[in-house]
Amino acid sequence: MGIESWLAFVGSSTILLLIPGPTVLLVVSYGLGQGWRTALPTAVGVALGDFTAMTLSMLGVGALLATSALLFTVLKWIGAAYLVWLGIKLWQAGGSFSAVPRTDKVSILKMLGHAWLVTALNPKSITFFVAFLPQFLNPNSSFLIQMIIFETTFLTLAFANAFGYALLASRARGLVQSSRAVGIFNKAGGTLLIGAGVAAAAVRTAQN
Repeated sequence: MGIESWLAFVGSSTILLLIPGPTVLLVVSYGLGQGWRTALPTAVGVALGDFTAMTLSMLGVGALLATSALLFTVLKWIGAAYLVWLGIKLWQAGGSFSAVPRTDKVSILKMLGHAWLVTALNPKSITFFVAFLPQFLNPNSSFLIQMIIFETTFLTLAFANAFGYALLASRARGLVQSSRAVGIFNKAGGTLLIGAGVAAAAVRTAQN
């Protein structure tokens, strides 16, 4: 695995994490209702949830890689198409993002557990990782080393993203609840996702 693949993974992961979804919605809801103190437990819960989903996905991808190089290549093509599809859906979403402040007082452990469950048990999470991760894997390099590097990188980014969203929600409530701001964010993220999918397909074509 080269530094170029890792940097591409960092860039794509950052875009995907910034896009508002169920996990971000939960983090923002807690931040709006209870302030900056929710940042650490929700961020830890999100990281643990992503670790669960990502590990299960990587094990599945690893098994596929060991079984058939052809199937692994097909999965990469599917993943490229999936990124484009996500980008199109994000464009269509417009400014639809509604975070209701959570004012119910819960313990830090319950807050952490809630963030973990929402992140890990979302069926889309594993589907996403199965389609997304193969774009950056090198079949000729150690799968275990790549798995450790990519998981560590993604979990660090996921923690920082959730922590940042929680702080933003507690400090700038108008921004995270602005449909106009979310709409601009969605269109920018959608464009970048479509570009990432097209670039991944172009790499597949150049390698064939």
